[in-house]
Amino acid sequence: MTQSLPVVVIAGRPNVGKSTLFNRLAGRRAAIVADTPGVTRDRKEAEARLRGREVQLIDTAGLEEAAPETLAGRMRQVSASAVALADLVVFVVDARAGVTPADAHFAAWLRRQDKPVLLVANKAEGRGGAASVLDAYELGLGSPLAVSAEHGEGISELMSEIADRLPPLAEADAAEDAAAPLKLAIVGRPNAGKSTLLNRLLGEERMLTGPEPGLTRDAVASLLTDTDGQVIEIVDTAGLRRRARVEESLEKMATGAAIGALKMAEVVVLAVDAALGLHDQDLQIAQLTEREGRACVLVLNKWDAVPDREATRRAIADRLERSLAQMKGIPVVTLSAMTGAGIDKLLPAVRRVHALWNKRLPTAALNRWFEQALARHAPPLVDGRRLKLRYVTQAKARPPTFVVFGTRAERLPEAYQRYLVNSLREDFDLPGVPIRLQLRGTANPYAPD
Repeated sequence: MTQSLPVVVIAGRPNVGKSTLFNRLAGRRAAIVADTPGVTRDRKEAEARLRGREVQLIDTAGLEEAAPETLAGRMRQVSASAVALADLVVFVVDARAGVTPADAHFAAWLRRQDKPVLLVANKAEGRGGAASVLDAYELGLGSPLAVSAEHGEGISELMSEIADRLPPLAEADAAEDAAAPLKLAIVGRPNAGKSTLLNRLLGEERMLTGPEPGLTRDAVASLLTDTDGQVIEIVDTAGLRRRARVEESLEKMATGAAIGALKMAEVVVLAVDAALGLHDQDLQIAQLTEREGRACVLVLNKWDAVPDREATRRAIADRLERSLAQMKGIPVVTLSAMTGAGIDKLLPAVRRVHALWNKRLPTAALNRWFEQALARHAPPLVDGRRLKLRYVTQAKARPPTFVVFGTRAERLPEAYQRYLVNSLREDFDLPGVPIRLQLRGTANPYAPD
């Protein structure tokens, strides 16, 4: 095993989907999986790259309470030795089955190991699994992250969460990480000029282009080094149409590849035909980008074909204000991919929004802002009682995610949550990037049992 890599250990009781998750994170079928408890007996290792961080993944046997001399007891000892090496333990529970006594027992054991733990509720697809995720809070290991390893749901967010919780890079590794490519996906409706835009950025006819919509079928990646020496991995994607109009199996696969590229990107360039204006489908793509937590730049392509540019700017700005308030201040770049006019504005905009997407705010400044925000507008009454919000902290970046703590904080109305997010965006200059706000209630010691 490469000792210099941070070690991520996947642990949990048998048959919660640890090996399926291991394969999903490793990006290949490195461990045998089956719907039978106890398939994994030895610890399995694989190197993986998660959001630019190289890690050593370890898949472990299911944790079971058993005598040391039994097979199950010896398997547990092997798993325990892996946990001792871990820089981060990913503790997996089965969301469909709910929290079991075995989960609670090994969660308590993990808390005594003094290791960072990321709680993952697997098999959370569908209503049944999603509804059971909240039960995992009782394990005392923090917020559970809902995923479906089998279907790939939530894996992108899990990769980001693992990368954020790893130990800081050493200087040499940090320099290497800084040189990791910025992942950029170009998405949009058919015939918006996505492939022409990529060709213009690369300075060569890499992608087939033409007036016919749907020429690009697969998600194709190309590397570009910009004038600042930043390496950018740009993925050109197939045009995204409304789901009801996606009929042929080949187009369904192309659409799936495009959405997959969007989910793996750090920054998404949404290309729009400026001559046609902002379509409902464009807004749906932008909303998908926001839900996936990706930074976004809106490109108004074919700007040279727009007769009344001022009126077009106003119409698009009004539409964004009404329909995309959750990404208020999204950067808008006007250009012509065909002629190259305005193309020099795109990559600087991408770098700026990428920096905001990675931004971390000082805790002291964040809590000063929080006090002022509460003073300007006090939290509303809920059931005739005032919610007492105590403090806020930034849980992670990529995208900026904040946790508000307080008595009954989880009951904070959505309107007040929007007020806090908009205030954060304005006071800390975070235009156009998704902002996540999580609420954590704290027990009131004087409340009756």
